[in-house]
Amino acid sequence: MTITQETRYVPSTTPSTEEQATLIIHGKDRPGIVAAVGAVLSRHNANIVSLDQYSDNPEGGEFFQRTVFTLEPMKVALEKVEADLAQVLRSDFELDFTLRALSALKRVAIFVSKSDHCLLELLWRQRRGELPITISMVISNHPDTADDVRSFGIPFFLVPSAGPDKSAAEAEHLRLLTGNVDLIVLARYMQIVSGDFIREVGVPIINIHHSFLPAFIGAGPYAKAKERGVKLIGATAHYVTEDLDEGPIIEQDVVRVTHGETVADLQRRGADVERSVLARAIQWHIEDRIIRTGNHTVVFS
Repeated sequence: MTITQETRYVPSTTPSTEEQATLIIHGKDRPGIVAAVGAVLSRHNANIVSLDQYSDNPEGGEFFQRTVFTLEPMKVALEKVEADLAQVLRSDFELDFTLRALSALKRVAIFVSKSDHCLLELLWRQRRGELPITISMVISNHPDTADDVRSFGIPFFLVPSAGPDKSAAEAEHLRLLTGNVDLIVLARYMQIVSGDFIREVGVPIINIHHSFLPAFIGAGPYAKAKERGVKLIGATAHYVTEDLDEGPIIEQDVVRVTHGETVADLQRRGADVERSVLARAIQWHIEDRIIRTGNHTVVFS
């Protein structure tokens, strides 16, 4: 089963993303890496637009680099650049790397339950061209958001997921997703995904969690926050792993609150933080700004 949707993204900056590619490098630090990368790109007449690098220990620690460069003609030349980089980076430096044309939009599936604030934020940003992705589908265990999703021209799939046995629902999820998406976003999807699903779906999953992690786990988080008299509420976007709400953190933010605010006030202000944090996390992921290492991330600004 293949689901396609045509999406047009018009970038607001020059040069066009049609001419740009990202190169992500990760591995053991050693002298000469940056020079070697520059030499390869120069041989292919590529022009470096930006270069960010980080080493957690110059004496044999881990090395991380993100490079954006222009190249014409992109499609044909990029294959030659990739072959050259494979020889230099993998053979000579034993480094891992990924290379991608920025014009190739990532296909995203959004999972949602009843709360619509994060979902609508992503649909709105994508339609305005602010979030350069193709939203392949929205999947929900409730019908509440169906009309809103379809008004954006996005396929909506209702997959009930009640009771402790989620195997039937996850089998249907895999049927819909396999081969159709590059990223899954849990936009306040109030179900736990199993380790088997995470392994079988084979693409990154980003979740948004109310509050800084770990805090106020379970139902009614804002009522619990009110009871505790918290002075800060926030949100955390992270990659999903088999350990519940303990995956690598991508982005976090908070707002100050007072004793005078009601539970409804906290929910409203929390929703604002949740949708902005989730949108930033997705933006950074699709721009190849995040490198996962162990249970944490390196995020290039």
